[in-house]
Amino acid sequence: MRRLVASSLGLGLIPQRIRGSDEGAGTFGAALAIPLALAFENPLIEVALVAIVAAVGLWAAWPFSAGDPGWIVIDETAGAWLAVIGLGGWPFVTAWVVARLADITKFPPGVRQAERLPGAWGVMADDLVAGGYGLAAGLLLTLL
Repeated sequence: MRRLVASSLGLGLIPQRIRGSDEGAGTFGAALAIPLALAFENPLIEVALVAIVAAVGLWAAWPFSAGDPGWIVIDETAGAWLAVIGLGGWPFVTAWVVARLADITKFPPGVRQAERLPGAWGVMADDLVAGGYGLAAGLLLTLL
């Protein structure tokens, strides 16, 4: 059960089965955030659901979190969903892309530091920080 949840319903296992590598699995997990976000129109409900996904993700990832295996992608799902809360159109797309880039590169301040937290906290935190950067970019674009 934990493996199914940690892999975002198995999405994180797809690259390993296709190419024999976990590389790119995070984008599969982040892609799940798109239909989830589109299914809910109320940002307050989305915030609550992202918090629930993050909490359940911490529980699910905990036993596997040593070394942050690539197939654990529930963190990418939560972070990407956080990035697009309440957005639509180009701001939605921009926020999702910024969140993915921030997570992949670990360049923006705080992302790499969050990843260094122990256990599942580090697995989840860097993606939520990256999602925060994505949301900020999407909101900025909305204001422009």
